[in-house]
Amino acid sequence: MATAETRQKPNILVTGSPGTGKSTLAAALAEKLGFEQIECSKEIREHGLFSEFDERLQTHVFDEDKLLDHIEERMDSEDGGVVVDFHGCDFFPQRWFDIVVVLRCDNTKLFDRMAARGYPPEKIRENIECEIFNTIGDEARESYEEEVILEVPSETIEQMNENVDKVVEMATQWMQHRH
Repeated sequence: MATAETRQKPNILVTGSPGTGKSTLAAALAEKLGFEQIECSKEIREHGLFSEFDERLQTHVFDEDKLLDHIEERMDSEDGGVVVDFHGCDFFPQRWFDIVVVLRCDNTKLFDRMAARGYPPEKIRENIECEIFNTIGDEARESYEEEVILEVPSETIEQMNENVDKVVEMATQWMQHRH
C-alpha cells in the first residue's frame, strides 16, 4: 500500500460542485503531467458502480464501496501519478491524495452550466445550495490536511489555465521534495 512517502509521483484529487470544470481541469493536468486520469462519474456509469437510479434527481446513486474497490489498485500504486475527479471527497482514504483541488464557481455561471447540461431543476437547486454553502470545500478541510488543499475559482478559461499552472507547480515541487 503506497503512501505519500513511498509514491514516486503525487496523486491529485480535483473536486467541486457539478459544472465547476473538474473533468476539464483533471484532463489538462493528466495531459500536462503525463498522469493517468480517473473520471469517477464515468467509471461509475461504465462499470455499474451504483446502487440505484434516483428518478427525482435523474442520476445514479453511486456505491462508495464499489467505487473505492474499483480504483484502489491504481490509487495504491507506488508509481502514483493519478488525477481523480469527482464531486465528493470525504469518503476517499486520506492516504490516497497528496494534492486536493477544490473548484469554486459563481452561482449564476454554475446555474447556466447545469441548465445547459439539461439537469432537472431539483438537481440544479441542490448543487447550487452546495456551492453557496461551500459544502465540498468544508468536506475537503474536514478530510485532508490544510497544506494539501488548493481552493480556487473556476469560472473562466483564464482561471482554468492559471489553475493548471498552479497544480502543475505544486506537483513539480512535491516530486522535487521526494528526490
